Amino acid sequence: MTTVSQLGQGLTAAEAAVRLAQEGPNILPSARRTPAVVLLLRQMVHFFALLLWGASVLALLAGMPQLAVAIVIVVLLNGAFAFAQEYRADRASQRLRELIPANVVVRRDGRRQVIEAAGLVTGDVVLLEAGDRISADLELAEVHGLGVNESMLTGESRLVRPACGEPAFAGTFVVEGEAEAVVVATGGRTRLAGIAKLTQEASRPPSPLSVQIGKVVKIVAGIALAVGVVFYGLALLLGMEPGQGFLFALGVTVALVPEGLLPTVTLSLARAAQRMAARNALVRHLEAVETLGSATFICTDKTGTLTRNEMTVADLWAPSCPPADVLRTAVLSSTGRMSGGKPVGDPMEVALHVEALRLRADLTGQITARFPFDPVRRCASVVSGGRLHLKGAPDAVLPLCHAVPGVEEALARMSDRGLRVLAVARGGTAEERELEFLGLIGLYDPPRDDVAEAIWKCRIAGIKLAMVTGDHPRTARAIAAEVGLLGEEELVVTGADLPEDEAALGELLDHDGVVVARVTPEDKLRIARALRSRGHVVAMTGDGVNDGPALREADIGIAMGASGTDVAREAADLVLLDDRFATIVAAVELGRATYANVRRFLTYHLTDNVAELTPFAVWALSGGTIPLALSVLQVLALDIGTDLLPALALGAEPANPRTMHGPARTGNLIDRRLLVRVFGVLGPAQAVAEMGAFVGVLLLGGWQFGTAPDLGLLAAASGAAFAAVVLGQFANAFACRSESRWIGRIRWPTNRLLLWAIAFEAVMLLLFLGVPAVARLLGGAFPPAAGWVLAALAIPVMILADAAYKAWQARRGVIRGSS
Repeated sequence: MTTVSQLGQGLTAAEAAVRLAQEGPNILPSARRTPAVVLLLRQMVHFFALLLWGASVLALLAGMPQLAVAIVIVVLLNGAFAFAQEYRADRASQRLRELIPANVVVRRDGRRQVIEAAGLVTGDVVLLEAGDRISADLELAEVHGLGVNESMLTGESRLVRPACGEPAFAGTFVVEGEAEAVVVATGGRTRLAGIAKLTQEASRPPSPLSVQIGKVVKIVAGIALAVGVVFYGLALLLGMEPGQGFLFALGVTVALVPEGLLPTVTLSLARAAQRMAARNALVRHLEAVETLGSATFICTDKTGTLTRNEMTVADLWAPSCPPADVLRTAVLSSTGRMSGGKPVGDPMEVALHVEALRLRADLTGQITARFPFDPVRRCASVVSGGRLHLKGAPDAVLPLCHAVPGVEEALARMSDRGLRVLAVARGGTAEERELEFLGLIGLYDPPRDDVAEAIWKCRIAGIKLAMVTGDHPRTARAIAAEVGLLGEEELVVTGADLPEDEAALGELLDHDGVVVARVTPEDKLRIARALRSRGHVVAMTGDGVNDGPALREADIGIAMGASGTDVAREAADLVLLDDRFATIVAAVELGRATYANVRRFLTYHLTDNVAELTPFAVWALSGGTIPLALSVLQVLALDIGTDLLPALALGAEPANPRTMHGPARTGNLIDRRLLVRVFGVLGPAQAVAEMGAFVGVLLLGGWQFGTAPDLGLLAAASGAAFAAVVLGQFANAFACRSESRWIGRIRWPTNRLLLWAIAFEAVMLLLFLGVPAVARLLGGAFPPAAGWVLAALAIPVMILADAAYKAWQARRGVIRGSS
């Protein structure tokens, strides 16, 4: 049994340390993770792997063991690579989850302290208030209007109101009121841990981006199989032996299958999430990375997001009593304090405490009843010494007080200065009526230094902004004007004035720079829904316990990590670890860059596939007059040595300064513009360079159309064609870094990974052609000097084709320069 004195003092730091060593950290047993071996095996039996396994078996049965071995190598390398990326992404996601703040307020050594939830031990006195996540099993010792959401344990969203002496369980949330409680169980001994042992972690559905990529891959694979069948028929019609025809058709199929596409997508998303975490934006679900880049409307809070959340008392108007009395009542009705030189609790209430200490206000008094702040009353009060002490929003407090001359003028003066204004009153009884008005307190929270630039970025990016705040309209308008958010129409509305009709609400708010003041959590939910109904991709910030529904309704729910409640963080897709508006904009920029990166490596993959397919198409269309420029093994070598590393480097391309220029690029990843660029420009250019090098070496060696070339000459020509594809892909990789700028305008050092990938490819090219045994295995040979010259022409051909296409697009006004 915990005594009153124990509640007042809590454990000592020494006692807590001893118990922590005995009990261990307050951490739930981790869910059983899929073994690494299972993850690796999964990469060997998916759709594409099964396709290639079947091909290797058929090649072996057809008497082509070299091809069978090469295909097996492709499967193993791709599987191992995909496993490495999945494992790395899983580990990265685990580390990112550990960044989510999980703190708790306790009383130790007789004072309030903020500690990590993992440090809780039995006997700790925990101080709860609305928005907190309960981090251990507790026994309630003192309750003030407490309401708890136990849906995580019971599945029912009904509010539970436990009384003193009753339990509160880990994993639940405080929705209303305040309480003091004693920890009775931690970690694996909690009720939540017992339930967790009986359940299995549900797998999340695939993200929209993954679904879209999966569709692309399946379509391409289907086309590859269909084309392979068609070319097998053509081979038989041209008199080729069935075994050779199968080899030919297999080469066509392998050439078109994008084996490395899925791991490239995974790495791109995981890398973007890590970049966001490095900039204090914690992505809770990988799919939110791509959604962020599509945002068209951001509804942002004011306090702590646009401002620093470093409040100070800037003005105090007390018409009939000393300022110290006003501060005394304000502090008594607050829980935030400056404790041990550190702020604990709401920054506004901490500022009141600091000012009260400066004025040497008498803060003693036994509190016999407490009525915490809630968004409906918009005030908080306590009973001390038989008298009521109350503070809150002026329009909520003033109707409870006797009339005071000059209060409206004082309120307007403070609000117009951008101050957050509190009204303070007290009564002779515990009833909240006919109160004595004491004064107004104006608190100043300066705007963040980087807000103006972030707002400017949103404007040039075509993203509309709205300030959605619970503050007074005058205060909200002043801050919005100061940071440059207020639109030209200077539209300022209050939650009470919002239309009930969803269509009318959406039409009213669908403007840039709108300020919505005195909003309730229900208003925020309606705002998100109305803007989404008008086709916007909505990002909504929130920090309060009742903001959860609005954060879930928005396309991107953004919670405050430093000052927000646990409820809001659990409902959000993105958690701002520094609460800064500029961090939201940085996350949007990275989301856009990720979308652009996916298009970059798609362009790169498909261009290479065109070059790999061309020799087979030319051979078939010429009726066998022109020999095959590439063998199937050479195609496989290109897939292994050409596609993967540069594609991965393109997936890590940093956002360029033009990423936030113009509206977001949304819709299908493979659109008409990408197809035209691949199959109308880059693919044909590389194919021409490839076949030009091949035919050129044959002609220089004395070959004539319609005759069978010497095998040595054919191998050298094939080596030249292989080199042309690889060198052309060098240029293609740099061309794919931008959809608007030609290679000469791109700064090479900004993506060092690509430079290393190209260097590796150069080494692989020399290995494939310069080592006689490898060259013979693949079916080529080291080209003569003239062959290298012809192959090297692939670089300028690709550069000129890309530059001409981009110049043409720019003249047509198609390219906005967003990537």
